[in-house]
Amino acid sequence: MEYAKVAVTGSMGRGCGVRAAVLGAMLATGLTAAAAPAVARPDAVAFRGDYAPGTVVVNTRERRLYLVVEPGRAIRYPVGVGKAGKQWSGATRINGKYRNPAWSPPADVKRDNPRLPDVIPGGSPANPMGVAAMTLAGGEYAIHGTNRPGSVGGFVSYGCIRMYNDDITDLYARVSVGTPVVVVAR
Repeated sequence: MEYAKVAVTGSMGRGCGVRAAVLGAMLATGLTAAAAPAVARPDAVAFRGDYAPGTVVVNTRERRLYLVVEPGRAIRYPVGVGKAGKQWSGATRINGKYRNPAWSPPADVKRDNPRLPDVIPGGSPANPMGVAAMTLAGGEYAIHGTNRPGSVGGFVSYGCIRMYNDDITDLYARVSVGTPVVVVAR
């Protein structure tokens, strides 16, 4: 299976402004920020699927993210996923991990919300990336926290995978750069 490509059924390359978020994270906090201790209480569940331990599987229909821990077992988290026309599926890998990333809205987000500033600093309560972001290879998408916890569990994003801040903190501590990520629509 090739992980460097992401098959998209929505818009590719627009995502949630991850390139700007990475730049902002590097400028604002550096790359050596220590991970906060995991405090979330995700569910350990039975899991069906032919995925190796350590794989992150996002099921957009269920609006759930699974971290496979062993055959038949996974840790489950609720997530917000792409809204209609912004969903994608495919296989990729985590290619960066960032604490308190800045966010720069991409063109399609800015078009839909013209009053947004060009950059929202990391740590700002207005920053939709939340406390951490893990960028995905092959596009401008990420698995990240949120400043709007009520949106988790919905079809709400421009393609990114949105988590509660405690959950992204927990997942951030459990995975590393290179972790495989599979997004499925079933």
